[in-house]
Amino acid sequence: MLVLDTENLPAADRIEAFQAAAVGESGSCSVEQEHPEAGVRKKLEVWNFGPLTLFATRGSGMRVWRTPRHARFDSMNTVSIITQSEGTGAFTWNGHQQHVGADALALAHKTAGYEYAWSGTGLSVAFMVDTERLGLPEEQIRAAIPLLRHSSVAPLLLRHIRDLHHHADELSAGPGAEALASATLELTRALIVSVAAGERTRHQVAEDTLLTRVLAYIRAHLTDPGLNPHRIAAAHNISVRTLYRLCEQGGLSLEKWIVRRRLEGARDDLSALEHAHRTIEAIARSQGFTNPAYFSRRFRETYGATPRQWRRMHHSAGGGT
Repeated sequence: MLVLDTENLPAADRIEAFQAAAVGESGSCSVEQEHPEAGVRKKLEVWNFGPLTLFATRGSGMRVWRTPRHARFDSMNTVSIITQSEGTGAFTWNGHQQHVGADALALAHKTAGYEYAWSGTGLSVAFMVDTERLGLPEEQIRAAIPLLRHSSVAPLLLRHIRDLHHHADELSAGPGAEALASATLELTRALIVSVAAGERTRHQVAEDTLLTRVLAYIRAHLTDPGLNPHRIAAAHNISVRTLYRLCEQGGLSLEKWIVRRRLEGARDDLSALEHAHRTIEAIARSQGFTNPAYFSRRFRETYGATPRQWRRMHHSAGGGT
C-alpha cells in the first residue's frame, strides 16, 4: 500500500513529509537527506502481514538513525530485518559496521539504537515486528547483530523477504498472510539462534523450524530443474525418509508442493505483458519444468486452461495481443 510518493508534493514539503511518514509508520527516529538541495525523491510503501509490517523505501540517498533517546519517546520495542534490493546500504550499531548489498541483510533492535544509510538511488525492503513475538532474550538478539554473515539461514530469509515484497499486494490481502508472518518469524528466530545461542537452544530451534527452512530452501532453488528430494534432504543433513515424514506431518506432499509453486510462477509469467515475447516452452523451462507436455498437462489440470489459452485470455484482458 502506498503511504507516500514525494513526486506528488511541492519540493519544499518533501523532507518534512517523509520524516512524518517514517515516524508515523515505524516510530521515533531522525532522518537526514543526502543532497537536499538537489531534490528529495522518496516513495514509501507499507504492507501488514498479521503482526508483521513490511516496508519498501525507494529513492534518493538518506541516513536514518535511532538512539535509546528516540526509544523513550514511544513505546515500540521492535526488531527489524533490513535488506537492500537496489544500491548499497550501510548499517552501524555499537561499533559494528557493515555494507548491505543485494546478498546481505542487517538485524536492528530498536531500543538498542542503530543507523542505516545509502547514497545515490536505492531501494530498501525491511520488516518490523514486536520483539516479544520472537520469544528470544533481548541480549541474544543483540549478540546476533554483528554475526549474521556466518549464518546459513540468512540467504533463505533474504530470498523469503524478496518474494514477500514482490507479491506484497496480493499476499498481504490474502488468507495466508498470518501463515506467511509465522514463517517469517520462524526463519528470523532460526537466523538469530544459529549464531547467538548455545548448542541446546540451536538444536531445539533447528528442529522447530526445520519444515519452514526446508520450504524456504525449495523456494530459493525452485527454478532449478535439478532440485529433487535427495538434494533437499542433503542440504539439511537429514534422510529422504525424514524429509517425507516432515512434509507429511506438515500436511503437504513434497512433489505436489514443488509443482504447484512452479506452476504459479509460470502462470504469473504467462499473464505478464513483459513476458509476451518469450515462448511458452521457455517460460516453463525457466520455472524448472523440463518436459513441455508434462507442464502443459499439469497447467491445464490446475487452472482449467492450456498455457496458450491462459496467455491469450490475460493478454486480451490487459490490452495485449
